[in-house]
Amino acid sequence: MNNLTNYKNIKAWPFVEAIKIIKKSENLNSNRPIHFETGYGPSGIPHIGTFAEVLRTNMVRNALREIKNLNSKLITFSDDLDALKKIPEDYPYPEKLSKYLNYPLSSIPDFTEKYSSYADRNNNLLKEFLNQFNFDYEFISSTNMYKSGNFDKCLLKILENYENIMNIILPTLRKERRESYSPFLPICKKTGKVLEVPIKIVNKEKGIIAYKDDNKFIETTVTNGNSKLQWKVDWAMRWSALKVDYEMNGKDLIPSFELSKQIAKFIYNKVPINMSYELFLDQNGEKISKSKGNGLSIDEWMTYGTKESLSLFMYQNPRRAKRLYFDCIPKSMDEYKKYFKDVKEKKQELLESPIWHIHEGTMPENTYPIEFSTLINLVTALNTSDIPTIKNFCLLYIKNSLDSIEQRCLEEAIKLAVKYFQNFILPKLKKRKPSTKEKEIIENIINDISNYKEEISAEEYQNLIYKYGKIIHPENLREWFISLYQILFGSDNGPRLGSLFYLYKKNKVLQMLQEAIK
Repeated sequence: MNNLTNYKNIKAWPFVEAIKIIKKSENLNSNRPIHFETGYGPSGIPHIGTFAEVLRTNMVRNALREIKNLNSKLITFSDDLDALKKIPEDYPYPEKLSKYLNYPLSSIPDFTEKYSSYADRNNNLLKEFLNQFNFDYEFISSTNMYKSGNFDKCLLKILENYENIMNIILPTLRKERRESYSPFLPICKKTGKVLEVPIKIVNKEKGIIAYKDDNKFIETTVTNGNSKLQWKVDWAMRWSALKVDYEMNGKDLIPSFELSKQIAKFIYNKVPINMSYELFLDQNGEKISKSKGNGLSIDEWMTYGTKESLSLFMYQNPRRAKRLYFDCIPKSMDEYKKYFKDVKEKKQELLESPIWHIHEGTMPENTYPIEFSTLINLVTALNTSDIPTIKNFCLLYIKNSLDSIEQRCLEEAIKLAVKYFQNFILPKLKKRKPSTKEKEIIENIINDISNYKEEISAEEYQNLIYKYGKIIHPENLREWFISLYQILFGSDNGPRLGSLFYLYKKNKVLQMLQEAIK
């Protein structure tokens, strides 16, 4: 593909968004890069929704580069001068944090004593997540931008248009909130807290405002980090200050985006191209939240699934609300393998496939050779955490020999399946006791195996199981195998028992059968 017309035919949503940028962005022919922004409030540990916004925005950026090869920059902005409003449920020292309500996040100590501030801790956690995925981004701190004066020009513009902006915001507020509202939040010189108080303008040109404290007016400037903006005004201000061309936001922020668009007209009228996405829900169908720490974290997903499966989950249907919980992981792992196979076998064009967007345009050579759900079922049936045993069983069923990379992919997938089994399936498994008749049949199998002087082949094991199955369930052999799976593994399904016994070898098989009838 080498022209815009062809790319317009691609239905993959990142290409649709990239076409919007090419049509609407005013600086395509200038030397300035296209600026993509993602915003983040470090009031708690960054949740998976924050990561999803960065990932999705980066996918649009990659699509734009593919179409037109434009220079671009991904800005990850942290609103760390914002005040702490409530104590996150997942912070290890809530009692210490409670003393710092209404303080700027960047001025609160980190009580884990690993970082320079509470905000610095959460900022670094976000950067660690992003770095795992090798994102090319520029991290910008709100505190640094306010205190360095980089926002001063826009702050003075807001003060110049103070009345116009108030006329936009006040009708959206409750009556009692209108009385104390101001776009500017002074930072108290005495306490260091962020104040939500009425202000009066002393000098617009010099940027001087005043607020009441102990019945007297305290003068301060709106510049140099002495004040910060209410977030809807702050959002509009950043579009101009950072020259933002494209930004996503959650569906819950659509009204705020529309309000900020109106405010932006009185700053420098910079409004980015926008896409709204649906929110992730936890296992109870509630919106995930940094302060609650509900839902699924990035680390938790990566414990049981690959980063590719996580990226696929984020890529699919961004405008549809999705429940984000542990049972999503096996499904996403299997879907990734299917998309990989479809591209490899030319069933789907690469640019239309999630694979292109997950791997930033570079198709990997290999992936795990067996579906993840099959691996989980296998591990469940084997009821073992022994990686070599599980791997050897897999190799019995893979027709083609695997090279070293494919073997490594298989081992990594098995490790993830074992962890998933141990945490979500094993606690629920319950082996049942054999009936008197079943116990008698298993004792006969034990005697027959014991009479073999050498190791037994997979086929001989399978014939032995069939032999006794025809005795106990002559009309339906499937019932016999279900019974054995329930007795041996606590599951209704399992692998071919002859092959499993062959891998386990004679002594271990005898031990397993004897334990089953105790």
